[in-house]
Formats: sequence, C-alpha cells, structure tokens
Amino acid sequence: MKYAILSSMVLFLLIIAVASLFLGKYQLPATDLLQFAGWRIFGLSGLSSEKKALLDNIIIHIRLPRILAAIMIGASLSVAGAAYQALFINPLVSPGLLGVLAGASFGAAFGLLFAKSWAMVQLSTVVFAFVAVGVTISIARIYKMMSIIMLVLGGVISGALFTSLLSIIKYAADPNNQLPAIVYWLMGSLSSVSLKTVAITAIPATIGIIALILHGRQLNAMSMGDEEAMSLGINVRRVRYMVIFFATLISALTVMVGGMIGWVGLIIPHICRMIVGPNNQILLPAAALVGAAYLVLADDLSRLLFLFEIPIGIVTSLIGIPFFILVLKNAHRGWR
Repeated sequence: MKYAILSSMVLFLLIIAVASLFLGKYQLPATDLLQFAGWRIFGLSGLSSEKKALLDNIIIHIRLPRILAAIMIGASLSVAGAAYQALFINPLVSPGLLGVLAGASFGAAFGLLFAKSWAMVQLSTVVFAFVAVGVTISIARIYKMMSIIMLVLGGVISGALFTSLLSIIKYAADPNNQLPAIVYWLMGSLSSVSLKTVAITAIPATIGIIALILHGRQLNAMSMGDEEAMSLGINVRRVRYMVIFFATLISALTVMVGGMIGWVGLIIPHICRMIVGPNNQILLPAAALVGAAYLVLADDLSRLLFLFEIPIGIVTSLIGIPFFILVLKNAHRGWR
C-alpha cells in the first residue's frame, strides 16, 4: 500500500512539473508545446523558425531549469530534514541544525563580495557550509562527547558565529551594488538558474539523496536511541557521520543553486510522516517526492502571484509558518 502511495507521488510530481511548463507571464498553448516537443525529440516540423527560437528560449532556457532546480532543491531539503529528525530524535529539527545553512549563506556572501567569478561564489558556498559543520563537530569533540546534545549545542554556536560573520560581510559590502545582491540572494530565488548549474549540481545532489535513503533502516534504529541501535548491531558513529556528511552536501548545494529557502526541510517531513508513517525506508523517498512537488508549486506562485516575481524563500516562509502551526497539532501521531 505504501509503495502504491510512492507511485502516486511520482505521478503527481510529473504532472506538476509538466503543468509548470505552461505557466508563466507568456501563455503557451498546448498545441505549441506539443509541436515543440515533437520538433526537439523527433525532429518533426510544423513551427516557424521564429516560433522555434521563442519556445526554445522560454522552455529550455527559462522554465525547464527552474523546474529541475526546484525539484532538486525541494527533494534535497526535505530528505535532509527527515534524516536529521530521525537522527536527532526531534520533530523540530531542520537541515540548518548544525550550522550548514548559516555557513553556506556566509560563503555565498563572501564570494559575492570578493570572488571574481560565479564559479568561485558557488565553491565558496559549499566550502563554508562544510566549514560550519566542521566547527560544530569540533566543538563536540573538544569535550570528547559526540552525543546528540553536544552536536545540537555545537550547531547553535556555529550558526551564531557564521550569522555574525555574515552581518560583517553585509556591513562591509558596497550598499549600491554588492549589498542588494547579497540580500536578494539570501531571500532565495531561482530566476538566474541555468541548465549548466543544474547539470553540475544534479549528480552530487542525487548521490546524496540516494545515500540518505539507503540509510533508512539504520535511521529507524537510531531514532530509538543510541543504545538500542548499538544493540541491533548499528555502528552509531559511522552512520551519524555519514548522515551528517550527505545532509550537509545536499543542503549546501541548495544554497549554491537557489540561495536560502527555508521551512521546506521542516514541514515536508511532518506531512509525509502523517501520510506514510515513521518508517524512514518509506518516509525518506516520500519526503523527496513531496518536497520536490512542493517547491515546484512554490516557484510557480513566486512567478505568478503578483505582476512582479517575488523570491521563492519568501513564498515558502509565508506558506510554511501557518501550515506548520496546523501540522503541529497532529504531528505527534506520526512521530516514532
């Protein structure tokens, strides 16, 4: 039954993704889209050269990259959030728990301020995300206590540190050029995403998502506590490090592609937990599918809600806050 639910989620995601190709300020008739698909896939004619160029620009270079980026980001944040909630046995945990999002945000701002190429900005984002998590783990190791509580406290300290460093970057930035770019980036947006960026990040993001899903059985054991997991033969330390590494990787990639997009990794695991239950072997792939569909819809709203485009991070916050209040009432039913 639960695998049938996953199949329906896949179908729902495909429908949302295809429907989103039609949505935008420029209306696309279904006949044009079908003719364009026939031309691109099978080489069929029927469209003028001007129409081909127009549709190629709108679909291939504008809408398709946004849809693919939204799928990747939504799936990554949702899986990372679900994995962390199981690992730390806490339904209020999100992907930014260990400071990864604060570190990635600082890295992006640092790159925007000092880097001379976009590739360096992206590299800075990923590097500082891992540096922030490294600070968290180092704080826990100083006291020789790799317990959940020490990791959480280390994450609080690391997040506060890199948030403060981000404030310094904002203060030092040129208020006419650099500061607006940094602020807009931190709001989250998919307006500048390209197929090249999606292609570069898709492989490591997919590897990270699959790796976390494959740890579903171990996370089931660890959600009962470290002692119970060790009694079942689980190498708790190894699994914890692996989950943290892959969750950090895919979370950093989301900031690199679309900036700060909040609430996805917090509310989507709750929704999926109420649909499919707490079994992480089912919950994690469900979270990936629902999170992907959710962010595609959120991006559609960011493009169509007003005459001008608003950052997708604002949309996810406006939806996430009241929705999470409603979800909290019933969240405990599906937890553990």
